[in-house]
Amino acid sequence: MSSPISKGVAIVTGAAQGIGKAIALRLADDGFDVAINDISLDAKLTKLREVQAEIVEKGRRCSVFPGDVSNEEHVKHMVESVVHTLGGLDVMVANAGVCPTASVLDYTVEQWDRSFAINTRGVFLCYQYAAKQMIKQGRGGRIIGCSSSLGKQALPMLSLYAATKSAIRGLTQGAGECRWMCTNQAHLVALDLGKFGITVNSYAPGFVDTELTRETARQENMQDIVKMDVSRCAVDSIGKPEDIAGFVSYLASKESRYMTGQTVGINGGWCFD
Repeated sequence: MSSPISKGVAIVTGAAQGIGKAIALRLADDGFDVAINDISLDAKLTKLREVQAEIVEKGRRCSVFPGDVSNEEHVKHMVESVVHTLGGLDVMVANAGVCPTASVLDYTVEQWDRSFAINTRGVFLCYQYAAKQMIKQGRGGRIIGCSSSLGKQALPMLSLYAATKSAIRGLTQGAGECRWMCTNQAHLVALDLGKFGITVNSYAPGFVDTELTRETARQENMQDIVKMDVSRCAVDSIGKPEDIAGFVSYLASKESRYMTGQTVGINGGWCFD
């Protein structure tokens, strides 16, 4: 069982299953109290409660905050509620995402807008509200997003997903250097996040054995693409959620203090930077 002394408070979005669940459990093992988020569907809420029970069993506090990360008010309320319930915010892991598949000739505007709203705007909102809270606290923090190796090297039928994840890479670089405007009474001050001890990085998984990947593989024309590209990995195997969680554990730690603005591939050698 983990030490009762908390290393801080972490939020993990998209934590009901897959990579998000693995990250939430790993951060609990590392000594963080964890707030977990996913969409407000009965099936997702049931899974969130199961993840919560596992985290509590590890001796850590855990609260469930269902909501839509593409909705600004939901994200704002989530951050405020986490601070009120668990006492602050030290790590934000913006992990939630969707993966529509189609030819670039067949994507609809509705698919385009929904994917960018969840995958990209959702990460932006989590970055923004986490940064504001961390600046307010004055003790630094870790902001971590979910990109994808497909954001560095796209594949057929996945161009929309690749576009959203490439955008996260750019957002992460900019956020690592950007100047946030903070109002303090009548004063408007621009300050670099790094000067507050806040780092911003993202992880870029390759093919990982999750519910989302299995669902994608079942879609028309996708099974052969997934199999072919898993076979291209240097280690010739599909990844596990725990492979990604281990790297996020490092990004969330004090040891990563000198790393910011990076998007790191964890893909078994499927593609290289």
